[in-house]
Amino acid sequence: MNGSYYQNPTFPTNQAPMTNVPTSPPGNISSISTLPMEQSYIENILRLNKGKRVNAYVSYPDSSEWQNKIYSGIIEEAGKDHLILSDPINGDWYLIRMIYLDYVEFFEKINYSHVYSEKNF
Repeated sequence: MNGSYYQNPTFPTNQAPMTNVPTSPPGNISSISTLPMEQSYIENILRLNKGKRVNAYVSYPDSSEWQNKIYSGIIEEAGKDHLILSDPINGDWYLIRMIYLDYVEFFEKINYSHVYSEKNF
């Protein structure tokens, strides 16, 4: 194959070449970590409520048989992309992908912690 056949494209720019570009922001780097960190993601809320009985309402849009389904059970684990429920009545365990989860119904008051970093802005 001809090694000179394909060349990486170059694009014209109106910018002057950059020299002495700092690799980190000037000043105290720890100031970056003081930005508020939202912690109310659904998996964190579900983790705060491990052990509680819930109904998980799930929709499978590509399925004609399981279009909408309700899973009842105890929250065992929750991750960024999944929820694990156990059903103490029949002994079944469910691994539910978060992309299919519509909402969760709790049967008691939920634990919810709206945590930010030490400095609230």
